[in-house]
Amino acid sequence: MQTAARTNPGTAPSATDAARKLRIERLARATVEEMEGALDVIGGVPEATNLRGPETGLVMIRGRMGGTGPLFNLGEATVTRATVRLAGGGVGHGQRLGGDKGATRLSAILDALGETPAHCAAVEALCANVAARIETEDARLAAETAATRVDFFTMVRGDD
Repeated sequence: MQTAARTNPGTAPSATDAARKLRIERLARATVEEMEGALDVIGGVPEATNLRGPETGLVMIRGRMGGTGPLFNLGEATVTRATVRLAGGGVGHGQRLGGDKGATRLSAILDALGETPAHCAAVEALCANVAARIETEDARLAAETAATRVDFFTMVRGDD
């Protein structure tokens, strides 16, 4: 079964696809407490059928030296993915680093709810809160890192 959200290879994703991609990325980084809080606002966890998983596996992480060098395999990371269908027919996808199947299923449920007009605002509010938390954590980490920065310089001596 194909969905209308899929795009042909080589075509630019639509604004809706980009918004959903961003929502799935933010739900992947949401804490269980944040997701449960959003579901409490919505009215609890709705009935959902698992279409895929939740299942845990490994992905290969690739890197580049200096960001531009040749690709190399850095190592493997554990990831969990899930796809659910709500009783109303909406389908949601979730994926997270690690092996927390319950959290992955919650993120898939919230993705499906984000596709419904009745719950879209609550899911978007959750995603905005997650983005703000991530930004704060990144700023704190940058400040901690900057505090340990050492500037090395070389003084050139004149010819004596």
